[in-house]
Amino acid sequence: MKNLTIADILKYAKGTLICGDENLEITNYSKDTRNINKGDLYIAIKGKNFDGNKFYEEALDKGAAAVIVDDENCIKTKKNTIILVKDSVKALQDIAMYKRSLYNIPVVAITGSVGKTSTKDMIAEVLTKKYKVLKTAGNENNEIGLPFTILKLQEEEVLVLEMGMNHLKEISLLSKIAKPDIAVITNIGTAHIGNLGSKENILKAKLEILDGIKERGILIINNDDEMLNKIKLNNLETIKIGINNKSDYTAENIKYDNNKSTYYLNNKKITINVFGNAFIYNSLIAYAIAKKLNIEDNLIIEALKEYKSAKNRLEVIKTKKNITLINDAYNANLESMIFSLNFLKNYKGKRKIAVLGDILELGEFSKKIHYLIGENVGKLNIDKLICVGNYSKYIAFSSIDEGLKENDVAYFENINDAFNFLKEEIKEEDVILFKASNRMKLIDLVNNIQEYISNN
Repeated sequence: MKNLTIADILKYAKGTLICGDENLEITNYSKDTRNINKGDLYIAIKGKNFDGNKFYEEALDKGAAAVIVDDENCIKTKKNTIILVKDSVKALQDIAMYKRSLYNIPVVAITGSVGKTSTKDMIAEVLTKKYKVLKTAGNENNEIGLPFTILKLQEEEVLVLEMGMNHLKEISLLSKIAKPDIAVITNIGTAHIGNLGSKENILKAKLEILDGIKERGILIINNDDEMLNKIKLNNLETIKIGINNKSDYTAENIKYDNNKSTYYLNNKKITINVFGNAFIYNSLIAYAIAKKLNIEDNLIIEALKEYKSAKNRLEVIKTKKNITLINDAYNANLESMIFSLNFLKNYKGKRKIAVLGDILELGEFSKKIHYLIGENVGKLNIDKLICVGNYSKYIAFSSIDEGLKENDVAYFENINDAFNFLKEEIKEEDVILFKASNRMKLIDLVNNIQEYISNN
């Protein structure tokens, strides 16, 4: 355990001690006064709609041993330990970078357009068979969440970090803070194309994960991705995983059913209790990393079989009357939407219903990408399509153009209207997929339908 002192924090955050004890050791860090624990260091973060500086006194009253603020004018009470910095977010990052330097442990960093979180979770699941692992909680994968994850390091032996972005240079910063030994790029899709303008720029942004990689580091890529498989890096060990293209780790003889996927890797049978090739890619990545970290094959295979998908990510919910809800409402982009629709198509059930909401952050590409999704729906023999939101009307239009009957397509502007329609529509043995960007709050519709079914 390597706790930082206030003296360390002052040095690396370039802060001024307003009051307090330089010898005080800090174990835990927080940016939210709602979950402050005694002895924490509270870091005041300014957001678009709030200013954490205004809550530093509340943090102290709730037991914080120290606070970092970046607005001198807010300091009204001088008690415990108060540090003034120029920029709290930059201070947070600098402190995290220093703490990272104190640990000589493997750091795995994951980015990609689709599947970052599930890949991170599967990697951590496998590595836990041999090591104490700290991983990114949820999707705390940005310039604030990643440093806070690093600051949680205590006695862990491996650190697994997810790295997200909206613009160029964001992953570069995260990589320089984390200094990964192993970098993973899951795929290159259309997420955030509204900000970045092209898939080429998305690739460029994802490759920033190498900006902080350690000497003799390792890059793991999806060899089936048409943009990633063209990468040539002479100064870095590159491991390729794949299904369709021969790779260092290739899944063969794949079989699916509703509850699991099986395949063979070097004559070893692998079973994962989730359906679909996206999870097979994830498992190949986890396998490759585990081998690099000297984990035995039998432990890797055992861990993969024990893996369960996270809540709201292709979460299969069985209800009364043998109705199945597939909750994939956490987030969406073109590639994940098409994958989820194929998941629905191949899932065994009497009737397939897709409830789709808007994909956000597409900018000028919004209309085109929603049309593309509708074209795919029209070709997949989905029995019923329900669209919710603004852009999702283009999914409805193009699905009809591609062959769905108008009577089998419904469009609503809001979740309440969709709920009122769906509760009258559902029948025994239906399989219903819910998919949209997180801000569409389609999870509310999942919860409402689940409650309705249980009460009727």
